[in-house]
Amino acid sequence: MELSLAIILVLCLFFFLAGFVDSVAGGGGLISVPAMLLCGLPPHLALGTGKFASTLGALSSLWTFARNHLVVMRIAPAGFLSAFAGGMAGSALAMHLDSAVLGKILIVLLPVGMLISLFSGRLVTTEGTLPERHLWPRVILMGFFIGSYDGFFGPGTGSFFIIAQHLVLHMGLVRASATTKVFNLASNVGALAVFASGGVALYSLGIPLAVASILGNQLGTRLAIRVGARMVRNFLYIALTLLLASLIYRFFLA
Repeated sequence: MELSLAIILVLCLFFFLAGFVDSVAGGGGLISVPAMLLCGLPPHLALGTGKFASTLGALSSLWTFARNHLVVMRIAPAGFLSAFAGGMAGSALAMHLDSAVLGKILIVLLPVGMLISLFSGRLVTTEGTLPERHLWPRVILMGFFIGSYDGFFGPGTGSFFIIAQHLVLHMGLVRASATTKVFNLASNVGALAVFASGGVALYSLGIPLAVASILGNQLGTRLAIRVGARMVRNFLYIALTLLLASLIYRFFLA
């Protein structure tokens, strides 16, 4: 499809903001997906093109976190493989179904997750020890099910990975945010593989959007490393609130 230069530039701005938010607390899809839909892209094309751009942005953010030794490498391989499988499964389902039922279920679960996070005693800055009991089942189930959501719908995936790693694996928020990039990259790659094979990725638009996403990811990642867990926590709450408001509008008001 043909897009004007003005629309491409506007989308680049939105993807820069989405990359910034996503690198810190997840939820960049809350900005990028609605922006593409508002600019006239069909839903499946918006998802496929968005996955292409966000995959490169997530890779850039992961590289920066990894260079600063913040990624928990012990769980990274299992997390990558399970999230990759989940991303493929979710996107394959998205090619045949709508997300209305999933969105309504998510609206019910989001406030619960926000309250659990808000009142968790470990939510501030502390680093815990990875649980030895059932560690790998926790990692694999987390990667597959949240990765499936990423492939099927997407917005807020990074926030869910951060919360799950923080509450289930006892990781501090900065390391959870860093390690989340492994899971998120994997689910993006898995979903992109399915969308690309279905011909719903627009690369001529995806490349400039990817550049904008990378720039936003780099800025957000550096701020997260410099400022620390308090900033991650605040952005996490903001991202979850935006996600809840967006889903309520999309599935009940629009």
